[in-house]
Amino acid sequence: MTAQTITMYSEKEYLELEREAEYKSEYYQGEIFAMAGASPNHNRILENLSGECYIALKGKSCQSFSSDMRLHIPQNDLYTYPDLLIVCGKPEFSEIDKDTLINPSVIIEVLSKTTASYDRGNKFRLYRSISTLREYILVDSLSVSVEVFRKNEDGSWTFVSEINNIEEQISLTSINAQLKLSDIYAQTNGLV
Repeated sequence: MTAQTITMYSEKEYLELEREAEYKSEYYQGEIFAMAGASPNHNRILENLSGECYIALKGKSCQSFSSDMRLHIPQNDLYTYPDLLIVCGKPEFSEIDKDTLINPSVIIEVLSKTTASYDRGNKFRLYRSISTLREYILVDSLSVSVEVFRKNEDGSWTFVSEINNIEEQISLTSINAQLKLSDIYAQTNGLV
């Protein structure tokens, strides 16, 4: 049996590599993890969410960013690319890297077979240390299902709802918006 060596990188090294890379990677406490590609349904749902959020945020002091916007969580040293971020107020960027966001109000992740456990578990645990984060939304790309988590006044998190009916909608209270599942899942293959 051979021992596997793990190469450790500094944040600066990661950011330099990431700027030149042909694909996106996450960084967590010195390790770099390549991100997998997405299915057609995952991409369709993300495009639908992006369009619906743009409409819902029009005229408000919030704006959305798609999966190419890097997020840094200084409290736990994670750099990642959420599927969709919403920032209310002025976007704030990392002192280390001026094109890396640090103050999301809402994070939306589109679940796939390979990411669902991570998005629900360790990634959500890491996201909860973001002081500005108010809502965390999980949208399944394999079935019609959306889960909503919300931060309470005391900083604890509550599972608010799971919606599986295509005729219903989710409420994002932090941005005063409702998104219909029929719009989120429009033109997906085999889900509606």
